[in-house]
Amino acid sequence: MSTATPPPFPQSEGADSVYQPLTQDIVVEFAEQFTALGGRFAFCTGEEELRQQLAQLAQVQEWTRIFTDDPQWTALVGQGLGTDDIVTCDASITGCEALVARTGTIVLSARNSGRITSVYAPIHVCVAYTSQLVYDIKDALGLLTKKYKGNLPSLISFATGPSRTADIEKTLVVGVHGPKEVYLFLVDDLGEAS
Repeated sequence: MSTATPPPFPQSEGADSVYQPLTQDIVVEFAEQFTALGGRFAFCTGEEELRQQLAQLAQVQEWTRIFTDDPQWTALVGQGLGTDDIVTCDASITGCEALVARTGTIVLSARNSGRITSVYAPIHVCVAYTSQLVYDIKDALGLLTKKYKGNLPSLISFATGPSRTADIEKTLVVGVHGPKEVYLFLVDDLGEAS
């Protein structure tokens, strides 16, 4: 006669989250997690502040060639800074599908300029909105499923900070398989920080 052994982590079965619940403002949680991984975070109260902060960053970093293939971000780049050559650009700009606060992750898809724009350029600048901010990966996937009504993009990727690897003599190297720096501008589109 056999007896069933109870699962060691009963909370991990089913739809309930196994992670600690959010204990602070979701914007603060994302910013803390994202910057702890080497990302650079900026909060903008609106589109005008986004334009100002991006222009200031481009000037300070001395960027002269910024790549984007999305008309939504072309206007942000500014006169004379845009390039259609990703090979020689200083930075690239994309949007995203969602932000995961618990892990500081940017969720990208083929609909956000594909994989090349966020990976090939030495610096990735992502523009996101507070309405895209969720707590967990499960919530991000739910947001995508709802947005695309089950017809998901062909590529969904999760970017958590700048590219890094420890494959080379167990030494951490940044920027080998993607950008060396990642900037995220979070624009408040909900009227106030959530």
